[in-house]
Amino acid sequence: MALFKKTSAMNLSALLLFMLLIVQPCLSQEAASEKSMVTISGYAPKYVGQTISIMQIEDYFSMKESLLGTATVSEKDSTFSISFYANDIQKVIVRAAKNRSFMYIQPNASYDLFVPDKDPYEAYRPNGNLVELSFFNLDSTDINYKILQFQRWSDEYMSSIYYLKSAKPLEFGKKIEEFKLNAERVYAKDTCSFFKTYVKFSIASLDNIQFIAERNRFEKHDFYIKNAPVSYRNDAYMAYINSFYEKMMPRLSSEANALVYSAVLKSSPALVMRALGTDYTLINLRIREMVMIKMLAEEFYAKDLPQTNIITILDSLSNRCLFAGNTVIAKNILMRLTELTTGGKAPSFALTTLDGSLLTLTSFKGKHLYFHFIDPNSTKCTNEIGPLLQIYERYKDDIQFVTVYPSGEYDAKLMESSINTIPWTKIALEPSDVFWKNYKIETFPQYILIDGYGYVVSAPALGPLPNGQYETIDRLFFSIRKAKKLDEERR
Repeated sequence: MALFKKTSAMNLSALLLFMLLIVQPCLSQEAASEKSMVTISGYAPKYVGQTISIMQIEDYFSMKESLLGTATVSEKDSTFSISFYANDIQKVIVRAAKNRSFMYIQPNASYDLFVPDKDPYEAYRPNGNLVELSFFNLDSTDINYKILQFQRWSDEYMSSIYYLKSAKPLEFGKKIEEFKLNAERVYAKDTCSFFKTYVKFSIASLDNIQFIAERNRFEKHDFYIKNAPVSYRNDAYMAYINSFYEKMMPRLSSEANALVYSAVLKSSPALVMRALGTDYTLINLRIREMVMIKMLAEEFYAKDLPQTNIITILDSLSNRCLFAGNTVIAKNILMRLTELTTGGKAPSFALTTLDGSLLTLTSFKGKHLYFHFIDPNSTKCTNEIGPLLQIYERYKDDIQFVTVYPSGEYDAKLMESSINTIPWTKIALEPSDVFWKNYKIETFPQYILIDGYGYVVSAPALGPLPNGQYETIDRLFFSIRKAKKLDEERR
């Protein structure tokens, strides 16, 4: 986000005085009336005819997004306008084609933006680049204005003292405390609770900088977390909670750790909650339930606890937590864990082949499935078909090959040198089909390997050409064939 072009650093004392002068209430508070309208308009000349979307972050653990509003950039004057209801101050994502930006919204506010193309000096990213929005006529009482000013002040102050961290750590700690006191004085009369929470926990994150005079874990809990309300929508608060309670399982005492393990074996969220209650930093029941969900998600990937039991607990919590905000987190975390991940169940599908046959996940029961995703227009994709044909000839009795490509109009010569050379099952799929999203296919070529029971072996999987470690899919296919023969011999 930007209010204006960057200028040279101003004197820090002058900046502090400026901050004291601009502190005012937000135009709208969190306790807004129902159906508060927000309008975001702007100018996006690099995205003419393309879609601008405003996405809400449902929770800061899963980072699941949901659509608030969308518009197409006018071909006439490169403008767009989006209106939607929002009753809370919150951070949102502005998506322009594949690129993305961040801003804050508050109820009953209107925003006028310039959405730029990606920085020409930044490397192109297939999944989109982060771009910086510019605001026009932004009111000084708006949450964006206040956060941008605070960030500027904080960044300039920290850059001026950071050299002390190693050279004079005690003085560095003293300067940090001075900044906290100054910020508290500057914003003492501000009535916007979202902004005050943002400032408090942005400053709290400075306590995570390791130096001699830093507070210990229990002091941080009592000073920042203990008496603060849980702010699900506040990104600074949630970032601090995410960091403070990261990898909670190893932090527990050996007794509590054993109790959690026993509770998970019994698939009991109540017993997990009771076990976590022995940790002082989890005395807040709402935070304890939130951290339980986060911890179970972390342990799911660590695989020290049974994954099926974790899924059972999260499924129960996704239907009913003690606190509604935590129910949203549990539901979204469960969705993330059961998405396309190595070791997880592959998403179901129903695909129609070029010859009209219907393929589902159960069609390949007992046999590994190797998905090959291709763009017929891509030279890189066509270059891999030859080596892939050789691998197919070696392993076609053990592995089921399926090629999927976006449906559309393609040059006949391109089709002749790519799709038409493939002897196995082929599927032309509409680009809008949910299958692409479920299987996270955004670049080509891409491969996914699923076992005979419908579980993901590798996503993305290796291809027929060597990667950076000189590995190909051939070795894994050889192991699968070997294991299959051993299993047949035992029978």
